[in-house]
Formats: sequence, structure tokens, C-alpha cells
Amino acid sequence: MNTIKSVSEFHRLLSLPEPRHPLVSVINLDESIFLEDDVWKGFVNSFYCVALKKEVKGKIRYGQQHYDYNKGVLSFTAPNQVQQLDLNNVECGSGYLLIFHTDFLLAHPLASNINSYTFFSYAVNEALHLSAEEEDDLITILNKIDKECQHIDKYTQEIILSQIELLLNYSNRFYERQFITRKNHNHQLLAKFERLVDEYFESNTTTQPELLTVHRIAELMNLSPNYLSDLLRMHTGQNTQQHIHQRLIEKAKEKLSTTNLSVSEIAYALGFEHAQSFSTLFKRKTSLSPLEFRQTFN
Repeated sequence: MNTIKSVSEFHRLLSLPEPRHPLVSVINLDESIFLEDDVWKGFVNSFYCVALKKEVKGKIRYGQQHYDYNKGVLSFTAPNQVQQLDLNNVECGSGYLLIFHTDFLLAHPLASNINSYTFFSYAVNEALHLSAEEEDDLITILNKIDKECQHIDKYTQEIILSQIELLLNYSNRFYERQFITRKNHNHQLLAKFERLVDEYFESNTTTQPELLTVHRIAELMNLSPNYLSDLLRMHTGQNTQQHIHQRLIEKAKEKLSTTNLSVSEIAYALGFEHAQSFSTLFKRKTSLSPLEFRQTFN
């Protein structure tokens, strides 16, 4: 599975110049040329993507299902979820891509709130129709974000994220109006897995937090651990343990950047018995110790 790790790398694959901001970009599809690279046959991104497209033909695989772009123009994809793009059978048309890296959200409330925007989930797999007026509203926001990317200072993150939040809130309105989810057994299992993981991190505030394990979540889903890992690996490119570690690191980053809790307190809150185990996992996944990561915000 190919991983597109940076906004800069994504620009290169679309034959675009370097982005003006390293963590966020608004891409005009009229100016993009997809390189004929094997990466498109199966890839995951390290960033969120909101696509506003016109005159798009074809289907793009996302998770288990396909986005049918013949039926809509607005779509959402989240980090670390498998996508496939057949360049021979997709006409990209015109429009915009808003991409923003997960690190751009750190130390901001949106870091913890973005999971509430359920259209990023595998539970949704159809692009969304918009009226001409709705399209214009979103394009206005995208243009503001693009303009702000030219100014990188202490206000940039807050201004851009406020615009992204506005765009997502508009999208929530459109989502509730029109999105239809398909009933597929495995598709429902993936959605249930995501929900259970979200609920664990939201409710794991007891006096003795438990570490989320593969066996525990498989038990909650009434599946064998091997079956669950095979299902996740087939449709997301990651097994259950990798998914759990990914979410642990995301929550750890959030706590390190937005609270004054000690490393030991954070480790305990995430269910680790020993802070050293947490620190070892964090450094393996980020190449930084928890304290080194926190210092980047000071």
C-alpha cells in the first residue's frame, strides 16, 4: 500500500508546484495533471481531503465501496483509509481539492471535534449533489483559505481552521439533507468498529482506564480477533492493532498539545500501566519522545 505522506508529495503527483503552506492547500483541478504512477492503484493519505468537483465521470474506490461521481460533486476522505483511482476510467473535470494534514489541527479544538463530522467515515460512500448557490458558498470559503495560505504567521492556523470549520458545518447541513448510506454487512462492521473506538476514547475517563486491545474490541463486535484484523486489513490496509495505535497517538498528540498533564498522567489516561511503554510507542510512531513533541509547541 502506497502512502502519500505530505501535501508537497501530493502536489508533485498532480504535477503542481510546491504548496504555499506545508500542511494545507487548495488545489485547482484545472491546473492539475495526474502523473501515471502506480501509487493511484492503492494508496492512503496522511491528510483530510474535501473535493468539490464538476463534470466528473467515473468511480473512485474509497474503503469498501466506490464514490459515484456521476451522481454528485462533493465528497470527503479521511487520513489512512484506502483509495484507488483508475486514471484510464476517470475524467477529473474541474473543481477544487482542499487538503489539510492532521498535524495542522493540533492544539486546536477541531483536532478533537473533527470526528464528529461523520461524512469522513466509511459509513458514507456517495458524493453529494449541491445547488449552484451552495457550490458558490463553498467556493467562496475555499478561495479565502487559498488566499490565507499566502500569509504564514501566528494568525494563519486560526484563520484557516475557522474557515475549514465553517465549510464542514455547511457540509453537515448538506449531509443531513441528502446523504444515503448503503446497507452492506461488512460495511456496517467497519462503521461499528469506528464508532466503538470513538466511544472508547470519549468514555475512558474512569478511575482505572483500560488500554484498548485487539481482543477487547473484537469481543465487543462479536468477532474473532483474526477475522476483525483480516477485515480491516483488506479494506483499510491496516490491521486492528495498527488502527488502535494510530488512534492512541492521535489522542496523545492532542493531550500533549492542549493540556498541562504530565507524560505519566497522559499514559495512565490512555490505559497504559507504565509510562515507559507509552513513551516507547509514541517515539516509535512519531520519531519524537512525548516531551520533545510537546516542546515543539513552546
